[in-house]
Amino acid sequence: MGEHHHHHHHDVSGTKLFITIILNIIITLAQIIGGIYSGSLALLSDALHNFSDVMALVISYVTNRMSKRSPTQAQTFGYKRAEILAALFNASVLIGIGFFLMTEAVHKFLNPEPIGSLIVIALAILSIILNAASVLLIKDDAHHNINIRSAYIHLLTDVMTSVVVLIGGVAMYYFELFWIDPLISILIAIYLIYAAYGILKESISILMQFTPQHIDITAIEESVCQHPELHNIHHIHIWQLNDHEIFLEAHIDFKEDLSLEKVTHICNNLEKMIKGNFHITHVTLQSEYQKDDSKALVFGV
Repeated sequence: MGEHHHHHHHDVSGTKLFITIILNIIITLAQIIGGIYSGSLALLSDALHNFSDVMALVISYVTNRMSKRSPTQAQTFGYKRAEILAALFNASVLIGIGFFLMTEAVHKFLNPEPIGSLIVIALAILSIILNAASVLLIKDDAHHNINIRSAYIHLLTDVMTSVVVLIGGVAMYYFELFWIDPLISILIAIYLIYAAYGILKESISILMQFTPQHIDITAIEESVCQHPELHNIHHIHIWQLNDHEIFLEAHIDFKEDLSLEKVTHICNNLEKMIKGNFHITHVTLQSEYQKDDSKALVFGV
């Protein structure tokens, strides 16, 4: 019986994303050439990781622009879910790359070959510097946007993996321990899979319209049912559109046949309470009196 809207979200900087894309293209090309020339799988692993960053950042850049398009009659939510789809795609690609790298690394671990260690060291240092710059560029945006957070995690793991590649390069240069190269690739792959899993799980949860983890439906029911004019709240649905917007719709059952003005006033107060106490941005309540329907809190349960 009315809807309360609250829009407040961080404006992601397209310029910062674009600069980060350019930096990562430089890293990727340098590491692919260096990896092939030196024979280092660890360097190629890092290059593939960086290439996945480029994809993640390009998709982030495009979907960030798409998500700002105004809703239309054909797309009433606009393109706000584009960022969630991109995060799902990025995480899936990252997991796929992780398993590919593990397979290649195991093969090379069993058949180690000499590596051009100086190239590995030089390109690892380059990757650390440029990835650290990229991380600093998008750090603030990562707190407010799942898709930028996906790209941020890619970049952060790149800094760490490049440090590991650098240590491996030094060990190979001084001690000729060439088995370290595929071992580093396996470690990078495991970390890739681990880092991507959380984003994959979160984006699937949003797309499946699961209730956000931090929201307690029973607590909402208890708060609403404290109102003296109401019997219950039922047929409740709570879902997340994107990182910023959470929707709630429900039926509320009145004890008496009140005037429309009084019902509207009660609904407005309930909406403000739900928004304020449970951080829900859009609330829609359907008012009922003596309606013969299921009174289950969650429909079908």
